[in-house]
Amino acid sequence: MSKVKNILLVGVGGQGTILTSKILSTALLDAGYDVKMSEVHGMAQRGGSVTTQVRYGEKVYSPIIGKGQADILVSFEVMEAMRWIDYLNPDGDIIVNNYSINSAPILSGKAEYPSGILEELSKKAKTKVVDAFKTAEELGNIKVQNIVLLGALVKKFKLDDINWEEAIKNNVKPKFLEINLKAFESGKEL
Repeated sequence: MSKVKNILLVGVGGQGTILTSKILSTALLDAGYDVKMSEVHGMAQRGGSVTTQVRYGEKVYSPIIGKGQADILVSFEVMEAMRWIDYLNPDGDIIVNNYSINSAPILSGKAEYPSGILEELSKKAKTKVVDAFKTAEELGNIKVQNIVLLGALVKKFKLDDINWEEAIKNNVKPKFLEINLKAFESGKEL
């Protein structure tokens, strides 16, 4: 593979965006790719935006994805997809979790959560809406939404030949391994 692939993962603090990027990066490195990853936490602990950029290929010189360069935008929360869509290239894809988190202005009643975001995203790019929350809830732990989304990303990018089980095992606590592996497989099926 000579072309560099650009993956932008976006979410809200506490959704596991960084863990997902670490699993993704670890697996791609183990598969022989050159990988660069950058992360921005912002006010993550206060429910703010978290973004990670993962670039991989034969040779990657920079971890930064510029506007209009992401091959895929994986959004863990609906509004975050709209916030970061300018980074998607014109032929790029979106995987968006059908899940909303109310920000402080919305919780305080000073603003309303915007409606019609999924429809707007679909007008701008090829969009796959995934109900990772429902899948994770059915598995018994809503915190594995991120791994459900990772499974969907792996399927979309046709990266099935990589040892994902090992990468997940090396990045999650042993007591959560089984549910994360189930979440990953469920995401691939979505």
